[in-house]
Amino acid sequence: MGDLNGKTALVTGSSRGIGRGIAQRLAQDGALVAVHYGNNDTAAKETAETIRGAGGRAFIIGAELGVPGDAETLFAAFDDGLAACGAEPGLDILVNNAAISLPGHIDEVTPEEFDRTLAVNTKAPFFLIQHGLRRMRDGGRIINISSAVTTTAFPSTIAYGVSKGAVDTLTLTLAKDLGARGITVNTIAPGFVATDMNAAMRSTPEAEAALASISVFNRLGRPADIADVAGFLASDDSRWITGQRFDVTGGSML
Repeated sequence: MGDLNGKTALVTGSSRGIGRGIAQRLAQDGALVAVHYGNNDTAAKETAETIRGAGGRAFIIGAELGVPGDAETLFAAFDDGLAACGAEPGLDILVNNAAISLPGHIDEVTPEEFDRTLAVNTKAPFFLIQHGLRRMRDGGRIINISSAVTTTAFPSTIAYGVSKGAVDTLTLTLAKDLGARGITVNTIAPGFVATDMNAAMRSTPEAEAALASISVFNRLGRPADIADVAGFLASDDSRWITGQRFDVTGGSML
């Protein structure tokens, strides 16, 4: 994979799960990584410590997403974190990973739940990109984490699916808009990955086996399966790829 030495990356929601895996991979490839968390600073510190223990560089930033002024708050912390590290201002890689998933069919979702889901999953990435572009150097990378639910119907998480469908469209549109600056914009769409987000869905061996059977490999995804694709998209090896949605589901629902 490409060498990310001298690059600065920001991964939202990287205190655990897929985000943690991506942060670790980008740091392994040489990037200075801003590990973002919403409310679990202990987990974020663990991610940063793991990165530093492996010889990488990282700092943590806390900011709740889905609330007024979230992008401003996050990037103020990001700028301060860079300064504290003695790093040059600027951003090379932005990974929009943070998200929430509230269960509910169309007749169960409340307006408050719908608004909260879109605020975190759609509005926050939109304005994080807006603010991030003011700092992003030409030739940068934007990687949005979407989901298999945008191409496969999951009625029990309809609000989540709607929010991620918008992210896919955001990726496509931005790719055309930012091409002149050499900035690539791509989406990674995972399937079922063994993280805290879906722990309730795999609370029994039978339930976990049922989820695993959706993939042709008969297993759940691991954060590293997603992180390795993010590492490629962050590297110079992906320079001729933009506006694309990468299905990283292990051949689910084929």
